[in-house]
Amino acid sequence: MSSPAASSKAPRLGTLVLFTDRPGQHLDLVRALGEIAPCHVRDAAAVAPAGDCIGFVADLDLLQPLQLRGLRALIAEAPHLPRLFLMRDLGERSLSVARSLGACLSLPVDTPADQVAEAMRAHLESPLPDLVRSTRQQGRSAVIAQAADEAGAVLAGMLDSARLTGKVDPMLVEHGLDPILGAVGEAGLGAWLDTVRAYDDATYQHCLLVAGLAATFAIELGFSRRDREHLVRAALVHDVGKARIPIAILNKAGPLDAEERAIMRTHAELGHAILVEAGGYDDSILAVVRHHHELLDGSGYPDGLSGDAIPDIVRLITVCDIYAALVEHRPYRAPMPTEEALAVMRGMEGKLDMALVHSFGRAVSQG
Repeated sequence: MSSPAASSKAPRLGTLVLFTDRPGQHLDLVRALGEIAPCHVRDAAAVAPAGDCIGFVADLDLLQPLQLRGLRALIAEAPHLPRLFLMRDLGERSLSVARSLGACLSLPVDTPADQVAEAMRAHLESPLPDLVRSTRQQGRSAVIAQAADEAGAVLAGMLDSARLTGKVDPMLVEHGLDPILGAVGEAGLGAWLDTVRAYDDATYQHCLLVAGLAATFAIELGFSRRDREHLVRAALVHDVGKARIPIAILNKAGPLDAEERAIMRTHAELGHAILVEAGGYDDSILAVVRHHHELLDGSGYPDGLSGDAIPDIVRLITVCDIYAALVEHRPYRAPMPTEEALAVMRGMEGKLDMALVHSFGRAVSQG
């Protein structure tokens, strides 16, 4: 009988994938990974079926979104795969993209091949991250984990495109609707919020929270499937302008000062300009992106709209947006409990549509 140590080193069923645009530089890594399972080198821009893939390593420029197309397709098809990233750049933007892609571990690109292989072996022996394991114990992991992964990939592609090209293809956004609506409808808002709060990138966490809240609110209001999709679509793109805000401000580990707040406030106008330039977005979506920080008493921004000048869909997203900001994790404060957050919003009479706030309160209290 073989020893436990020997059996842990035995080759595994299935294959590993190395995503890289520099295959000649990773011969040692291919050999080291090959001792765990057969390793295939793949161009990350090419979409290929997951097949029997059991995990992957990526060595890519994460700030080039077109290079990530095949990698993201694999993640969407097999969301529980262990994934290790070899980081060419340890800057916050690159690390943020790696996190959005569900990195189990991000290592410097010059990490020795045997160490990378041992890290992969360790993750294969416990392949599901703690978050997925905990939701699986609740009987909801498959739905929530896959939906969050798919929606996160859509969001990453959208923000990358906005940052690098100044445009966002409307068809890209469509891929995020079904995962969110399906997950919230089947597993409930609470499971969605618990999963999404694991994102440590503030923008990703916030946008996915708002999208899940919008889906829940639309269900509470009895919206048709088409109208639910439209509200979630608006939620997904509402903060697209943050793609053009400096990362140091977006992910600051503390409250913003006056100058930083002024820069952050430009995201509404920036997002509106990005979608106008891209084309294909209707007026209601454009209104949400530009006006989701407007308040009924005219004290909001960027245009100081008030009363009836603020469309209903904007009022809906504004309620979701404010609640998300209160209940999400921030480095400098704990998230508010549901009832405390709702109390804050009820105290905003004259600024928010109170009929919507009360309906929203029922929706999130039941979730």
